Amino acid sequence: MASIELDVSDRLESMRNLVNSELEALIEKEKKNGSGQVAELCSSVIFAGGKRLRPLLLLIAYEVAGGKVIEDVMPLALALEMIHTATLVHDDINDQASHRRGVETIHSRVGLPKAVIAGDWLFSLGFSLAGRYDENIVRNVAKYCADIAVSEFDQLDHVLDLTTSPEDYLGIVRGKTAGPFAVGCYAAGIIAGLSNEDASLLRSFGMDFGIAFQLVDDLLDLRGDERMGKPRGADVLEGKMTLPLIHALTLSHGERRQRLAQIIENFTDDNFDELMTLLNHSDSLHYAEILVKTHLERAISNLEHFPESDSKTMLLAVTDYVKRRNM
Repeated sequence: MASIELDVSDRLESMRNLVNSELEALIEKEKKNGSGQVAELCSSVIFAGGKRLRPLLLLIAYEVAGGKVIEDVMPLALALEMIHTATLVHDDINDQASHRRGVETIHSRVGLPKAVIAGDWLFSLGFSLAGRYDENIVRNVAKYCADIAVSEFDQLDHVLDLTTSPEDYLGIVRGKTAGPFAVGCYAAGIIAGLSNEDASLLRSFGMDFGIAFQLVDDLLDLRGDERMGKPRGADVLEGKMTLPLIHALTLSHGERRQRLAQIIENFTDDNFDELMTLLNHSDSLHYAEILVKTHLERAISNLEHFPESDSKTMLLAVTDYVKRRNM
């Protein structure tokens, strides 16, 4: 069993290295084609780390669907990573973040105007790569990019909004985080030659995977995880209404809810422990953990249609990685 896990880990690392090599080649090509300064600036974010989960999931889903020629789908994998990086650049501006993954953010280094342009350049590069595919895929990519923007608007509208509901939260997560995973997996299936019905199973896998991924991120923000490159409670400090906070506000009453609201609205690290006490009183972290488990189980159930293969084992391993991040 250990040797199988090691083999899967090695294959995942090999695939991640391939994606990194392709990204490096892409950026070098763009530098030579006249995008020197902006390409160099964006490379500081692209190569500052990151798990490459979006391109990895797409590439593995392509193989699960029976795809054989990895070059046929690599441009779309790179497109997803470019678009994701663009959202990070713009997110950092909205959040006024000084660092990401231990590296100074673009707007902190060169100012807001150039940072906005850098994010736009990354979006444009992503679109140009995705535009090589048929109308169905291009339409799906365009839709998920629009959904990201709409969800960003919604998230800003819900900053420090103590009336935010679980439905509001899940709507934002579906558009901002889970949608790109879902479209990537769906498109991989279509490129591999699946019917729309079978490719939609991969879309559902990606959607539930993405929701679970975001829920784990919310939990890690509260528990503290140096791998995320930000201090504990950073989302609370920025006024983001994550599911544990929403759940606790829903279940708390009287003085306890009033105190919870005060802490959220005026959060500092000094009252972090009290916040955690209130969240634990409502069992809100456990509630989020149950939802992580539920969405991962749903994701896995969508793979039952596909035959057993090394690629399917890899996809299950990535799903297990999300679960283990929460342990």
